[in-house]
Amino acid sequence: MKTTCRVCMHHCSLEPGQTGLCRARKNEDGKIICGNYGQITSLALDPIEKKPLKMFRPGSLVLSVGSFGCNLRCPFCQNHEISMSEEEEAGAVYISPEALAQKALELRAAGNIGAAFTYNEPLVGWEYVRDAARLIKEMGMANVLVTNGSASLEVLEEILPYIDAVNIDLKTFRGETYRKFGGDLDTVKAFIIRAAKECHVELTTLIVPGENDDAGEMSDEARWIASVRKDIPLHVTRFFPRYHLTDRNATDVGTVYRLAETAGRYLEYVFAGNC
Repeated sequence: MKTTCRVCMHHCSLEPGQTGLCRARKNEDGKIICGNYGQITSLALDPIEKKPLKMFRPGSLVLSVGSFGCNLRCPFCQNHEISMSEEEEAGAVYISPEALAQKALELRAAGNIGAAFTYNEPLVGWEYVRDAARLIKEMGMANVLVTNGSASLEVLEEILPYIDAVNIDLKTFRGETYRKFGGDLDTVKAFIIRAAKECHVELTTLIVPGENDDAGEMSDEARWIASVRKDIPLHVTRFFPRYHLTDRNATDVGTVYRLAETAGRYLEYVFAGNC
């Protein structure tokens, strides 16, 4: 029986045995399941600033964990080796929620504050995020989510009780550009609005030459963010050629600083990244 996945805006309609666009969710006997549950491709103790989070527990370390799969198709993806991988190619190792929580606890003595779900798109496997984050929260530790924000509000509600901080990629503020990347601007805006009511939120916009490096677009973006909350930090970040987007140079540093200055007319906290 064909079944529709409701995790994101794509609403993939899947035949039994078929996997969705994200490569992580599939139809198993008429039910949509999380095919990457506990399948971990990356595990590292990172500075919190790498997420990037500038205003949440600065100077701390966090156990970063990633799986495989993503529901966008950004041509500049820095983690395409796992985000765009099929299950068979990902080289994943199974780590149960209990084992992940225990690992986070063991690393507390080294300065670890909890877990960050990152590297690929965590919400294509939101059930694992929920289960592991709940256990980590019960241990008195923190949970961080690094996401493209391209998920339904129903999914967000499932995990919000266990999440302390989120960094959301706001790829662009033009609907047509979002569609080029396989996403939907309105979905991300709704996600940001809801998340900002519940936990610490920071946003990241990667400035890609010829795609979203217009000052007018940045003004529109920053004004909208300010209408949600003026104190939401925005990371305006430099692009480097990567994956399928190697036909242009890295973003000019001056452009990044100028766009950060533009955003700073409306927002209290703006950071230039990768410069």
